[in-house]
Amino acid sequence: MCNKIFFILTVVFSSMTFYAQDKTSKIELGFNYGFGSELKNDDYTYSNSYYKLHLYYTLKKTKRFKYEILLQPELNFATHQLLNPNFVQPDDPNYIEKRERYTKLKDIKEYVLNIGFLMRKPIFKKASVYVLGSVGPMIIDTETERLSKGFAFSNVVALGITFKLNKITVDVRPNFRHVSNAGLQSLNSGYDTTNIDFGFSFSL
Repeated sequence: MCNKIFFILTVVFSSMTFYAQDKTSKIELGFNYGFGSELKNDDYTYSNSYYKLHLYYTLKKTKRFKYEILLQPELNFATHQLLNPNFVQPDDPNYIEKRERYTKLKDIKEYVLNIGFLMRKPIFKKASVYVLGSVGPMIIDTETERLSKGFAFSNVVALGITFKLNKITVDVRPNFRHVSNAGLQSLNSGYDTTNIDFGFSFSL
């Protein structure tokens, strides 16, 4: 199902580029697909893949840099499993039942709205590099030993490179992501992952 959605969006966005305006537009629309996994540890596994729509708006452009804001809705599909049952301590009520429940492999969905700031530097006529920081509210649909079900935040720091191919901008974005709920709920150890995004965008 996800592959079908990705294919449909790719066709739609690619066809829309024929109607894109010139490259001086301040607004770009695009689509990213990414995947990643947890930082190496002995307590848990976490792997994810995700789909993002993104809307860029140029705030300022100088001779050396371009500054943009980013709005990026995201749908994240993850799998998670507790490896170390002792992560759930005996002083936790019903800890035996929780250990049994949390050590089972789980499928998780996350619904995110990333809001970010991007600083871009051209390196060639058709290429640029950038640094991106974003934070966004999210809803997670499954409780684990590391994070309560419900409201949380997704924080991302990324380095990226883009290439201009006619009217389409191709994007490659390695990134680090931290998910937690800022102590707003009882479980808040969160997840730390390294990921990579691949995407494209075009001017409106």
